[in-house]
Amino acid sequence: MATEMFLEYGFKSVTMDDIAEKLGISKKTIYANYATKTLLVQDVAFNILETIQKSIAEIKKKDLNAIEELFEVKKQIRIFLKDEKTSPQFQLEKYYPKIFANVTRKKSDLVSCSIEENVTRGINEGLFRKEIDVKFIAKLYHEGTNAIRDTSIFPAENYSKADLFQLYIEYHVRGIATKKGLEILEDLLNNNETSTH
Repeated sequence: MATEMFLEYGFKSVTMDDIAEKLGISKKTIYANYATKTLLVQDVAFNILETIQKSIAEIKKKDLNAIEELFEVKKQIRIFLKDEKTSPQFQLEKYYPKIFANVTRKKSDLVSCSIEENVTRGINEGLFRKEIDVKFIAKLYHEGTNAIRDTSIFPAENYSKADLFQLYIEYHVRGIATKKGLEILEDLLNNNETSTH
């Protein structure tokens, strides 16, 4: 329940009183398990990351090609792409920077590994060019996802996070795709399979 509340309203906005009221228990009961709100936030943040890892693992089990997989993963993490100051990522970064740094480090490892697997599979499927350097592309992809989150480069009033992520995946695929891969990308774009809404 705390996870859903944090995702809906943000880590800073939700109080221990709010959680206790929603669960119908006393604050004392919560504090028996979590001495501070920071410990609860840390647990929830890592649980959210674990949930994302599991959903990515489920997507990888589906019969999707490498390009479809990228867009399917994007749909799964859409909730973290909110632009509002209530977004979990914004509040975690602003109010709990140490937890944010730890979660980001773990997420970075996950993204790099996942992208390497995706690119390798795309090469094997004939969708990505076989001569590309997989590790280089994975690092470039990861650094690019950090750059598109930087509001000094992409101000929120000009770009929504969801739109930026959509544009970035399209840019990534166009940079490494074969003719066959580009045809699949165009089909996805024309059929609105990549929609952020």
